[in-house]
Amino acid sequence: MERIEINGVGLEVLRIAGPRGRQPIVFLHEGLGSVAMWRDWPAQVCAASGRAGIVYSRRGYGQSDPVPDVRGTGRLEPDYMHREAWEVLPALLQALELQAPVLLGHSDGGSIALLHASRHPLSACVVMAPHVMVEDISVQSIAQAREAYLQPGLRERLARFHADVDVAFWQWNDAWLDPRFRAFDIREDCRRIEAPVLAIQGVADAYGTLRQIDEIAPTRGPFEQAVLEDCGHSPHRDQPAAVTSRIVDFLAARP
Repeated sequence: MERIEINGVGLEVLRIAGPRGRQPIVFLHEGLGSVAMWRDWPAQVCAASGRAGIVYSRRGYGQSDPVPDVRGTGRLEPDYMHREAWEVLPALLQALELQAPVLLGHSDGGSIALLHASRHPLSACVVMAPHVMVEDISVQSIAQAREAYLQPGLRERLARFHADVDVAFWQWNDAWLDPRFRAFDIREDCRRIEAPVLAIQGVADAYGTLRQIDEIAPTRGPFEQAVLEDCGHSPHRDQPAAVTSRIVDFLAARP
């Protein structure tokens, strides 16, 4: 594990070794995720696909620098995913000397991957349960998560993965429940993606319907979908073997 300073913020970064000759996979975590929360799945994907990997925690998550006054002056604005995709991620890739890698994002990380792909070249873009617009089901589930966090159990489980669990939770939860966030809609950005896109969604996802992947609909590059039965918001945890196999097949078809 190492720390890399990006725009004055220290981010924890994990490098996964792999053969040269293929673009590495950069893993982008969910709204409550971190390097540690991925567990060993990124290493499994890298080994199966024959690629190196990069896993990092966004600011306020895992062991990366916290967000001061996260519920006050440091509260995330509704465009926080745009800023991550268009300001932080390009600077991180430059620091790592990576050009046109594969992005693999889950949930918020999937949205960030799509936003980045709309402006920057990639070898491929893989998204699991991304958000391209706000649905009522998403807001309802996130409001339920807030209630669960205020009760014993959830906070203690999340604390194992974050240096400051309150920063990790509230920056995500407050942003999504901000009435201004209802305007979040990246469908037009997705139309401009030229990289090949694979979108994976579980039928039983409590945070979004299948519209989330149907509405990606890039007009410039190839687009594939994988809809999984008996699968919720975390396809890589609910059906790891099937998801890994689908990603490996998709990347194998890329130059």
